[in-house]
Amino acid sequence: MEYNREKAIIYAHKWAVGRNPEYYNFDGQGGDCTNFVSQCIFAGSGVMNYTRDTGWYYNSPNDRAAAWTGVEFLHKFLTNNKGAGPFGTELPLENVIPGDIIQLSYDGHVFGHSLFVVETQPQILVAQHSTGQNHDNRPFSTYFYKIARLIQIQGVNSP
Repeated sequence: MEYNREKAIIYAHKWAVGRNPEYYNFDGQGGDCTNFVSQCIFAGSGVMNYTRDTGWYYNSPNDRAAAWTGVEFLHKFLTNNKGAGPFGTELPLENVIPGDIIQLSYDGHVFGHSLFVVETQPQILVAQHSTGQNHDNRPFSTYFYKIARLIQIQGVNSP
């Protein structure tokens, strides 16, 4: 199945500076960035992966996959997924297109922040949730980090 980038971007714009009441706000539990990015991806894919421990799904704050809210877990899921749901590839940042995910490492070792790409021309713009700092159309050039990695969503496997 095809990943609907347009639907994912529309969702990102709608909820970037607010919170969708259908999802828990994880600001007080390590941050809401990857939860928000997962919501965007789900808006464009429509398929969750309910595989216990290694899947990507959200039913409630206490019934969700680690990949739904965890930066490193989302990367691992997307780049290794052979089951239901979205799958992607890590590519050089110059390959970015709207609907992709950028993850940041501030220390050069551990990735700790997820951003959703909403535009790439004339510059990369992102939508993101972060404790007290939700943004839509924020220039990627305004972030300070040591390493950035791009995950490009390639498609969606049927359930």
